[in-house]
Amino acid sequence: MKQFTITAIAVAVGLTFSAGAMAQTMSKNDYKAGKDSITAEYKSDKAVCESLSGNANDVCEAEAKGKEKVAKADLEARNKNTNKARYEALIAKAEADYSVAKEKCDDQAGNSKDVCQKEAKAAEIAAKADAKSQMKISKANNKANEESAEVRKEAKDESADARQDASTDKRDANYAVAKEKCDALAGGAKDSCVNEAKVHYGKR
Repeated sequence: MKQFTITAIAVAVGLTFSAGAMAQTMSKNDYKAGKDSITAEYKSDKAVCESLSGNANDVCEAEAKGKEKVAKADLEARNKNTNKARYEALIAKAEADYSVAKEKCDDQAGNSKDVCQKEAKAAEIAAKADAKSQMKISKANNKANEESAEVRKEAKDESADARQDASTDKRDANYAVAKEKCDALAGGAKDSCVNEAKVHYGKR
């Protein structure tokens, strides 16, 4: 998975949680209007998919379902205005993106398809890890703002642990991608490729 993509995910996650504190909950009418709009748009997207066939149809269906799922989660996040709801919206986005990416991999075959699937999974893991990390950090910071110096130190430690957990999850996912790419090789070249991956991702 390209580094700029992972970085973009992390930035988006950070903005989601920092902006959340300023957001307001929705009125009942706005919430209902939002749900109605999502339903109407999903039906429209589904109609477009019906004109397609094969894997193009599968990708289109995955995109339509993913778009609906993300829109509903975003609506709930705006309505509830809680860290948990914002976290769930980011998880919905990660899962929707993975679902679409996985369907697109079906256009490939052999090792190229395997690598494609591993990269898609790595992106999902990275997005979820960042979302989880930011939620923990946000909760720790909120707690620190209300408590003593000792608790603030604990909050700082919790934030560091959250970042470390996210880093480990992403490193493991990227290692799986690198190892899958080695399967396109054979003999000594494959062994060398695997060993290099282990060294690079600290798996020795």
